[in-house]
Amino acid sequence: MSRPELTGHASLFYNAKEARKYDSSSRMVGIQREITERAIELLKLPPGRPSFILDVGCGSGLSGQVLEEHGHIWVGCDVSRDMLNMANERIERKREASASTGDSDAPSDDDDEEDEMDEDDDDSADDDDGETKRNKHNEAPSPGDLLHHDMGTGLPFRPASFDACISISALQWLCYSNTKEQIPKKRLMRFFSSLYQVLRRGARAVLQFYPETSEHAVLISECAARVGFAGGIVVDYPNSTKAKKHYLVLSFDRAYKAPEGLSGLEGALLNEDRAGVRVADKDPKKGKKQKAPRKKKGVGKTKEWILHKKETQRKKGKETRMDTKYTGRKRPTRF
Repeated sequence: MSRPELTGHASLFYNAKEARKYDSSSRMVGIQREITERAIELLKLPPGRPSFILDVGCGSGLSGQVLEEHGHIWVGCDVSRDMLNMANERIERKREASASTGDSDAPSDDDDEEDEMDEDDDDSADDDDGETKRNKHNEAPSPGDLLHHDMGTGLPFRPASFDACISISALQWLCYSNTKEQIPKKRLMRFFSSLYQVLRRGARAVLQFYPETSEHAVLISECAARVGFAGGIVVDYPNSTKAKKHYLVLSFDRAYKAPEGLSGLEGALLNEDRAGVRVADKDPKKGKKQKAPRKKKGVGKTKEWILHKKETQRKKGKETRMDTKYTGRKRPTRF
């Protein structure tokens, strides 16, 4: 199966049919939830209070739903309008559900009459209960907001707007170009430079991606380090083909070290002296070019082999010399 990035632009691949299929697949929903939970764990957000989080490549809002369950407020952007329509449907369903819950909790006319009769006796108790109900409705977390935007052109938000940023299975799309104007390195630099601006100082970003080659991972990490980020790539389950996951963990702290992967593989530091990403399970001998073995002269070039070769060339319509009694005969050492 070919990679989706090789089929064209993301907005064309994730059309209405693919978006519906993606959102209804229990397998994809489970994977997205697992990756998002891991990204939230790597963010190390302060407990006890909600954070304002940017979700780059939010898709159908599966990752945003996990953020809501953790009590955070999020804004998602994606290049596929069909995927955003799926996310908007989920948000509208949640708003309708919360609205219906609020209507069912509202007092009826009979209750109002009974409250008026008992108003003289329990004024203070009724006021406290009313304030508690209003506070519960006001404290309900926002389900999030959506933006149709290509992250390769930069993030259109005000500086220092977000407490954190996550991205699930979207960053690798910037390593491919669909037109002559789309240069992967320039698109990555625009994205990381704008991400550096929209995050508050002290914030972190966790970007999960699927690199096709190690060169893509190196390109992504170098662009992130060039704009000023510190951190590294955390690899979970590096020895597994299906469970292997790459997380680019970024921070403003220059002394920050990327945490270890779930299998114990340490994340490669971006702020090391050498450029690129350190891959622990890579064989250093594989990088060296090996010379091809030299063929011995005359091996296999018998008379039968030459006649068969010439016959093949004639069948292809190529101009070939005629066969003679000298065909395939070994030349003497001297003329």
